[in-house]
Amino acid sequence: MTTISAFLTSQPLLALFLTIAIGYLLGAVSIKGLSLGSGAVLFVGLAVGAAAPKLVLPGLIGNLGLLLFLYGVGIAYGAQFFRGLTTADGMKANLAALIAVGAALALTLASSHWLPAIDLPHALGAFAGAGTSTAALQAALAVFGTAPATGYSMAYPIGVAVPILLLGLYNAWRKPTLSSATPASLHMEEIEVTEFYVIGMTLTEAARNLPAGISIVAIRRGHHNLVAENSMRLERDDVLLIAGNDSSVLHDVATRFGPAHPGRILHDRKDLDYERFFISSAAVAGLQLSQLQIPDELQARILHLRRNDADLHLTPHRTLEFGDRIGVLAPRASFPALRKLFGDSIKSTGEISYLSIGVGVTLGLAFGAIHWPLPLLGHLSLGFAGLLLVALLLGRQRRTGMFQWAMPISANLVLRNFGLTLFLAVVGISSGATFAATFAENGMLYLLLGSAIVSVMVIVTMLVALLVFRLPFDSVAGIVAGATGNPAILAFANRIAPTDRPDVGYAMIFPSMTVLKILLVQLVGILAQ
Repeated sequence: MTTISAFLTSQPLLALFLTIAIGYLLGAVSIKGLSLGSGAVLFVGLAVGAAAPKLVLPGLIGNLGLLLFLYGVGIAYGAQFFRGLTTADGMKANLAALIAVGAALALTLASSHWLPAIDLPHALGAFAGAGTSTAALQAALAVFGTAPATGYSMAYPIGVAVPILLLGLYNAWRKPTLSSATPASLHMEEIEVTEFYVIGMTLTEAARNLPAGISIVAIRRGHHNLVAENSMRLERDDVLLIAGNDSSVLHDVATRFGPAHPGRILHDRKDLDYERFFISSAAVAGLQLSQLQIPDELQARILHLRRNDADLHLTPHRTLEFGDRIGVLAPRASFPALRKLFGDSIKSTGEISYLSIGVGVTLGLAFGAIHWPLPLLGHLSLGFAGLLLVALLLGRQRRTGMFQWAMPISANLVLRNFGLTLFLAVVGISSGATFAATFAENGMLYLLLGSAIVSVMVIVTMLVALLVFRLPFDSVAGIVAGATGNPAILAFANRIAPTDRPDVGYAMIFPSMTVLKILLVQLVGILAQ
């Protein structure tokens, strides 16, 4: 054991990446749907730190990791975050989570006062661990040194398991009704024009009373398929291709023109064909659909937009992003020009603008370094909370002149997951030497404290959101996941509430509660000094 310890101490980078590798191996193990994911890196780091107590990693590595994580989160969730602050349901969700986090902090402070075995730094570490907030842990470490890491590591598994358990119990007990909202998907109907009152109408006139999201995209006339143009007039025996996101509404609307006549357009692709292109051009990414200018001679019509694994509704204000797949109906001869317009490079979906990252992070760190005066308390600097706030603002903007703040989702995930992994590994290795002794002495007490903190966070969130604000359960499940912070909780929420609402709730709440937890920990540190 001494030989292994000496070897790890002499090879800090090897020890770091060994920790990451073993951590992800263990984190992938799932027990009845519960897995620690990247959180397992923390516990492997504790074991490595305990085995090699003299191993020292530069704190800058951990700070760099947390920086990448928070910046990626801000860029990814900026739009949803600000939407949550400006919509009625979003404000209710944030208020419910704020009350819950405040109640959890009150319990944390009371425990540090009434439990002699747990002092304030360890209690705040347990608060950060129960809320699975690495950013709050960093704030506690900056004020109290390494002590909070012990409480964090002991409470972290509880912070993942308890919310999943409570959500599962409530779902099994109440069997709540979920919202009927379904993800957007592309549906098409082919209709033969026979109704006399529409014959002679222009397509503009015919489409005037169509519901939002339903449009006439192509017309078949004289054995040829043509892209629909507003000035075209309907003639008897024309066949219309009508597209939309709601199949039931689409069918009802389509029958206004005549009977269904499937296959005549879609089975004949000599004039028009359908193709998907990746958005990888910097000239297109960041534009709204209403701003996208496709040359008339290409005779192209946008039918579909897919981002990540979700189909999106086509609205004039929908912003195109790197990595989106856009479905276009056009003559095959136009495909090369369309490919050039959109970029259509899969490789570029993993690329990011390092210029934009450099400028964005610089702005965030500069804002976080500002010391804000607090009456009677001195000064408070936002630190990494300032970085997250700036990243959220840039994430909402998506693009500013030459700066493309938005990233392809794949690149963003790699950036923030790698950053989080680095931070957890460094914290675990740095705290491993003191973890074993503390756990042997007060381990059960920490587990009980962590359970109480996260239970308060979950139960208060659910009570306020469900009973006071009457929000639907699938939204509340996402709000709970955002308040407690761990993606594993969101994954479970998506399993028991398979709508898009948990993701929306998580995106609205996670950034704001991350900032709140950082500020609360810093404020408690100032008051304790």
